[in-house]
Amino acid sequence: MVVIVEQIIDITYLKRRVQELEERVEQLRLSRRVLMNLIERIEKDKSRFLSRLENENRKLHLNNYRYARRLLRKNQQIVELELRLQNVMPHSSSNK
Repeated sequence: MVVIVEQIIDITYLKRRVQELEERVEQLRLSRRVLMNLIERIEKDKSRFLSRLENENRKLHLNNYRYARRLLRKNQQIVELELRLQNVMPHSSSNK
């Protein structure tokens, strides 16, 4: 009789334990889904941020290129004006 009672207690304990473990497994599944959703969201945000940075980088490179071309043109104009000035100066000093 004692053995049967012990077996019933063991079975009851084991059933309760199985239920507890099943509940924990379900909680872990839920936690995993939440974490996976968070990771997915973070990856999307990261991708968008990198895309924005790449676009901004391209714009900056283009602006730098345009600025360098403007500087080069202005430098060429300065050189041309200096040459003209040098050509004009000797003539005006020889006229005096």
